[in-house]
Amino acid sequence: LDCDTRVMSALSVTQLAEPYIRRRATRHLEKNRIVIFAGGTGNPYFTTDTAAALRGIEINADIIIKGTKVDGIYTEDPIKNKDAIKFENLSFKEVIEKELKVMDMTAFTLCKENNISVAVIDINDENSLKNLIENKNEGTVVS
Repeated sequence: LDCDTRVMSALSVTQLAEPYIRRRATRHLEKNRIVIFAGGTGNPYFTTDTAAALRGIEINADIIIKGTKVDGIYTEDPIKNKDAIKFENLSFKEVIEKELKVMDMTAFTLCKENNISVAVIDINDENSLKNLIENKNEGTVVS
């Protein structure tokens, strides 16, 4: 799409990505480049959700967009139960009270404590990210 893009990784794969350095990532963003964070945190025992939350905090993100196999957050797994009800918007408190499985609790808590919203969209729908950005009622937003 002719967009200036950088891939940064917490793991050393210099043939594919530059090493993740917070200040360098921030500088790329300041230059309106798209930055793709790869390699998780580079440490065992941390999920990709936690890595996303951590990177979001480090770059002062407003929102983390989680692409998954369903188009939002539901009362229960919509793949297993067709009667599951989708939420359009939730608060962090509601997710905790309803025990909804959005992301791992470490990542979720990091987002909550740092006021970073979380949007859950269908990664397999080629229009879902565009629709979310254009504010077209896509997925579920937790704030």
